[in-house]
Amino acid sequence: MDWDRELTIEERDALIANIAKRVVAHKMQVPAILFLEMHRPFSFLAGQSLILGSGFLAPIFGAENLQKCAKLLESRENVERLIQRIESSEEMSEKTETAEGIKPVE
Repeated sequence: MDWDRELTIEERDALIANIAKRVVAHKMQVPAILFLEMHRPFSFLAGQSLILGSGFLAPIFGAENLQKCAKLLESRENVERLIQRIESSEEMSEKTETAEGIKPVE
């Protein structure tokens, strides 16, 4: 496991898409966006904390997944990309539900 290796653009985009998909699937868009917006200034610290806690977290989440998340959180731009992806995924989900005749919950 190379903790110094940067994420490729493809890995970054796939990870962001996966996280956004899970957030939207669980209908947690608002809390996720609020959390990310509030903690964006500390994103680098969050990434470093994942590395620090990797001894405890790696057996649960997998070392490779942990490394990718740590690298993703090191950059505020990636956090902004994640927020934008969650918002766009939410809009797509609402359009799909409306097209299928399912009324969104208000």
